[in-house]
Order: sequence, then C-alpha cells, then structure tokens
Amino acid sequence: MTLVLAERPKERGASSPSASSAPLSPVTMQLLLGQICLDKGKPAEAFSMFEVASRSGDARALNMLGRAYERGWGVPRNPVAASAYFTQAAADGDGWAMFNLADLYLAGEGVPQDIRKAYALYISSAQNGVSKAFNMLGLIAESGRLPELEPEKAQDFFLAAAECGDCWGYLNLARNDLSSGRPEPAIKWFSRALEEGFCDVFKALETILQGQTDPRLRAIAEQAGQRWRVASAR
Repeated sequence: MTLVLAERPKERGASSPSASSAPLSPVTMQLLLGQICLDKGKPAEAFSMFEVASRSGDARALNMLGRAYERGWGVPRNPVAASAYFTQAAADGDGWAMFNLADLYLAGEGVPQDIRKAYALYISSAQNGVSKAFNMLGLIAESGRLPELEPEKAQDFFLAAAECGDCWGYLNLARNDLSSGRPEPAIKWFSRALEEGFCDVFKALETILQGQTDPRLRAIAEQAGQRWRVASAR
C-alpha cells in the first residue's frame, strides 16, 4: 500500500519568525501575513499578500504564489502558472519550490508527467533542507516506477525522513516494518506518528491498523481514531 501524502497544517515554504531580534524584512512580513490569512480561512487575502511579496523576486514569495495557483487560494486553480512560479523559485535555490515542482511532475499537473524529473527535484529539495522530500523519494522507490531504483531503498528514505522528524516518515517506516514482520520497531514508529501527528496522519494510522490483532497496535488505532475525530470537529 502506498500512501498519498497530505500536508502539514503549515503551508510549504511559508516563512516563520526567527529567534533573531533583527527586524523582519517587508517580504517576510508579507509572507507571514499571508500565512495568517490562510490559517484564518481567508485565501483571497492570502493571495494578495503573496502576489505583492512576489514582486520583489524573492524565491520564497514566488514559491508561495505558485502554491496559491496550485491550490486555488483566492484565484482560479492553475497548475501551469504554479509550475512557472515554482520553476523560477527553484532556479533561485528554494528547496520548497523544488519539492512543489516535483509534486507537479510526479502527478503530471501543469507539466508533462516525468517521474525521473520529479525524483531529481526531490533529491535537490532534500539537499536543500526539506526533510519531507525523503518521504516522497521513499514512495517513488517503493512504487517501482523507476526500474533502476530498488524498492528496498524505500526503507532508507523513510528512515531518513523519520530521523528528521517527519510524521509521514514515521508512519511509512512503521508500515514497512510491520509488513516485513518487524512488529517492535513498527510499534515504536507508529507511536511517534501518533504523538507528533496531525489530522491526516491520525486518519492514516487508523486505516492502516484496522484489523490488527496485537493489542498495542489496536490501542494506537483507537487513539488515532479519537484524535482524528477531535481534530476534524474543530
């Protein structure tokens, strides 16, 4: 079973305040305000902030404008426009833009489907600090869609994602351990996913662990279901 990844609640590539006392740049402020608008369910206002920020040519802002077009935040969904902004930001070295562009190539949205190009972009994204990319590399390896990439390599990628603190890395690593007859490490990683996860992770945990006979796994599934229902009701 290959998981379709959902995102973390915070959007890919949006800026976060640093611990430094230095004043934030205007672009960083605009990106933060755009993220706040998204969090408050105001996509049109978020789009305005990202569009203004992108006029600076800042790669982070171009990436977030691409996300707006990819997702349809305050603007009609347009994967072709999204790919153009991601391409520009990725060329300027933005790791999240590389990740987002890889997603488009993997799905064939806005660009011709190209698994090898997606793989190369996920590699570059991981090299630029995006740990989530390791998880996607694992899914590509697991799928067997690149003949030269052994499916066994998936576990190495999932472990790298997990060691970087990625919840989907925890879950996929545990899923592989369980299917390979290694229940003890599987329980360890499923537990980490439960402790650090969010709504979509909880739902995936409940689904994957349905019908398990080990009482420890049943307990994780039950807790995940409870947390999913609470999170969904908010």
